Amino acid sequence: MTIELDFTHDPNAKSWVESANRHPDFPVQNLPLGIFSTADGRRRGGVAIGDMVLDLPALAEVITEGGCEQVLAADAPNLNALVDMGADAMWALRTALFTLLTDESFREGVEPALIPADSVTMHLPFEVHDYTDFYTGIHHATNIGKLFRPDNPLLPNYKYVPIGYHGRSSSIRVSGVEVKRPSGQTKVPDADVPSFGPSKRLDYELEMAIWVGQGNDLGEPIPIGEAESHIAGISILNDWSARDLQAWEYQPLGPFLAKNFHSTVSPWVVTMDALAPYRVAQPPRPEGDPAPLPYLLDAEDQAHGALDVQMEVYISTAKMREAGDAPHRLSSGPMTAMYWTMAQLVAHHSVGGCNLQAGDLLGTGTLTSGEEGGEGSLIELSKGGKQPIELPNGETRTFLEDGDEVIMTAFAEKDGFARIGLGECRAVIVG
Repeated sequence: MTIELDFTHDPNAKSWVESANRHPDFPVQNLPLGIFSTADGRRRGGVAIGDMVLDLPALAEVITEGGCEQVLAADAPNLNALVDMGADAMWALRTALFTLLTDESFREGVEPALIPADSVTMHLPFEVHDYTDFYTGIHHATNIGKLFRPDNPLLPNYKYVPIGYHGRSSSIRVSGVEVKRPSGQTKVPDADVPSFGPSKRLDYELEMAIWVGQGNDLGEPIPIGEAESHIAGISILNDWSARDLQAWEYQPLGPFLAKNFHSTVSPWVVTMDALAPYRVAQPPRPEGDPAPLPYLLDAEDQAHGALDVQMEVYISTAKMREAGDAPHRLSSGPMTAMYWTMAQLVAHHSVGGCNLQAGDLLGTGTLTSGEEGGEGSLIELSKGGKQPIELPNGETRTFLEDGDEVIMTAFAEKDGFARIGLGECRAVIVG
């Protein structure tokens, strides 16, 4: 794994796209990728730059080298073919776009490819063949374990194995799509038999989405030292959870209906190249914890494998929106709450010979900071539903009600570098 800074990370660089120079998420140092459509309905790849979207296929005659094949690959309804070209191709596209957007001499040729962001429709960035949700947030795992297994909250395999389960790729939706409250079986402790009906303990989970770039062949594991080159970038992920369904069904095989009804991702994919300035060391394991097994241990990954990305989650109830009230922040925390690095997740997922594919989604699991105010879910904030959360307008919540909108944001900032953001991941609950 090589972390290199280049001219695209220059904090003093300015774009001739004026809105990029004051945008909190999408300055020219970011250039995240996504799939959009305009009134004609044609889906294709684009890049967020300020409050505009750059139409990548429209640059086919402008980029003559160092990105030409990439913009042609972006003329598709998903980014799968583009990211499958590999890390070097992604870097070449980024540097070419940075030059086009900072050099005034290219303005005449590039400006016609810019479209106001508020006039486009965003779509899932990938055709997601497979979705795996990990459980890397050790503070969340401990908190949830205490609720379900008070005497044994963290199972002994947790510190040896990156725990995960295979989720449902068909129900992944882009930010803005409503979430229908799921139904299923639940059983309260004093009941003899379960009952069926809508979930009464609907929850969000503050996660990050790790997108697989170039895949691997079946039977050919990805070594830990090469794993990061197979990551295309990250987005925000809200893996909605029905806690009452989960409590009844999760043993012996883990999550099922409690998790398969909907997962929401933000539309923009922030690339690993854009995130290079915000790489930090993986937090040291607590004293007494075992070291990762050799196939999961790489010195460079431990030194630079974590991301200094801050996450926030807000709620906006129907009553708040009617009154014009601003969304209320419920919690915030860092992506460094991951017990395992992104590279470790990729290496472990493939170690048995599993073939990862471009566009596969790996969820981090809920990232709770371990500090008060850093809880990544309502079940933690409300202490299992026992302590209602009071909102500024006097409403209370233990779990989500119909009409509630959950909004997640994330960003990276560091002295000496431009702040970059991941945009928003949001959805409204409907009955």
